[in-house]
Amino acid sequence: MPEKLSEAEFVERLANQETRDEAFRQFFKVYSTRLYVNIRRLVANHEDANDILQETFMKAYQGIPSFRGESSLFTWLFRIAVNQTLTFMTKHNHEASLVVSPSEESGVENMQSEEYFDGEELQHKLEKAITSLPAKQRIVFNMKYFDNMKYEEMSELLDTSVGALKASYHHAVVKLKQMLNAE
Repeated sequence: MPEKLSEAEFVERLANQETRDEAFRQFFKVYSTRLYVNIRRLVANHEDANDILQETFMKAYQGIPSFRGESSLFTWLFRIAVNQTLTFMTKHNHEASLVVSPSEESGVENMQSEEYFDGEELQHKLEKAITSLPAKQRIVFNMKYFDNMKYEEMSELLDTSVGALKASYHHAVVKLKQMLNAE
């Protein structure tokens, strides 16, 4: 969001047909990297993360006229990204199970083959373990562990109770510990 504008003024620019395209370019510039990082932690490959990111911004572009301002612009956009990611994960897993039985390692292998993958053994084990978590636990774990989000903030973003988020995070941590100790 441009520094000189309040969020309400920026939303007005996004909703106005005359200023919409330029405002949306700024919107993309401000939020795309942060969203990409969160999406990328949930899907195993760069191309899928980029596709989800594009779908997220397309939905946002189409939906901005109906944005009611009940949450921050980023919260609204983040919810769209999470929903797009969950939809992708559900569809991808469903299609994969119909065609081929995928190995649990395929996502990790994709990450390792990318030139920016760090490759440290512990990081590899953690990434492998995280990719095996159920989607909702993976989202909650990533938000808490990597983004240091408070449960109240996650509750607003995911429209889920704090208690349910704490339980999901606890279950994710227990599973990760078990997987990391088993290796």
